[in-house]
Amino acid sequence: MSDLVADLLAGKHSALARVITQIENRSPGYREVISDLHQHTGTADVIGVTGSPGAGKSTLVDKVAATYREQDQTVGVIAIDPSSPFSGGAVLGDRIRMASNAGDMDMFFRSMSARGSLGGLSTATTDAVTALDAFGKDKIIVETVGAGQNEVDIVRTADTVAVLVPPGSGDDVQMLKAGILEIGDVFVVNKADLDGADRTVQQLREMLQGRSGRPDAGHHGATELAGDHGDAHAGDSDDGDDEPETWDPPIVETVANRGEGVEDFLNALADHGDYLDRTGRREGQARERFAAEIRTLLREDANELLVEELDRRGGIEQYVDAVIERHTDPYTVVDEVLTPLRECVDQRRDES
Repeated sequence: MSDLVADLLAGKHSALARVITQIENRSPGYREVISDLHQHTGTADVIGVTGSPGAGKSTLVDKVAATYREQDQTVGVIAIDPSSPFSGGAVLGDRIRMASNAGDMDMFFRSMSARGSLGGLSTATTDAVTALDAFGKDKIIVETVGAGQNEVDIVRTADTVAVLVPPGSGDDVQMLKAGILEIGDVFVVNKADLDGADRTVQQLREMLQGRSGRPDAGHHGATELAGDHGDAHAGDSDDGDDEPETWDPPIVETVANRGEGVEDFLNALADHGDYLDRTGRREGQARERFAAEIRTLLREDANELLVEELDRRGGIEQYVDAVIERHTDPYTVVDEVLTPLRECVDQRRDES
């Protein structure tokens, strides 16, 4: 174990910050650090907060973190910001956020770049959550970029996903049909003091009811919704104990900048956490999360190997020239580059 890992496990915030910097920069040795930390994880509650831009995610996260601290729980926040097209860094990384918790050593905040990820999360986010978990944070909140219906990668990181929707004409709610409606465990109509909030709540209820009966719906598995109530509810179906317990996503109204509704929101998060533990769904989510992480890492590493192979063959431009001149085609190029890999895999298969 490196001194850096030992310091992090000893509770030194400076070590935590250095580890997350290594993770974000993909510095040499960061993988070994994450490997050492992995065995010390599994105790934190990970909450994802997503939603359209302007929904008030940062303000709500600030209030939620402050309330958790009042309850004597330690908190880590990762805020995913848009990537700069020039540096790859977080565009809004230097903005003033988490104002209520400034100077609190048990409240750790880090702004990270999305680095072009359509899902609003960078690959490094999962590793940063690992570091915060190993550090011993009770609650870890991941706030996404807020890029609309592409905000689905959050399910690979969070135990509970909260989707924020601002009140309005209904366009924001309609947008959710094809995207993040399916991943929410808790829905929040923030800025509920504005006109249109009641209509937005009603639209959400109607759309959630349309998700009823789908065995694969959303982040929480089987879903049979009660329809016209917005309270958190998990229960067996009317057919008796043979049916698995299901989760009905609640709709919570908040006015985050005044702290209104924050307690109700935290209660909904706690109810969903209890549901995950009671039904064994938390373990199932962990399995899905690690499977997705392994696939992602395999894709990344395989891509790096293929880039190296292309460079060894003289670079991709010569293949592009050949395709432009119609001497070959993209499929043939891919087959040619992948032939050594296929031969190696076939040989290993024959040997086994």
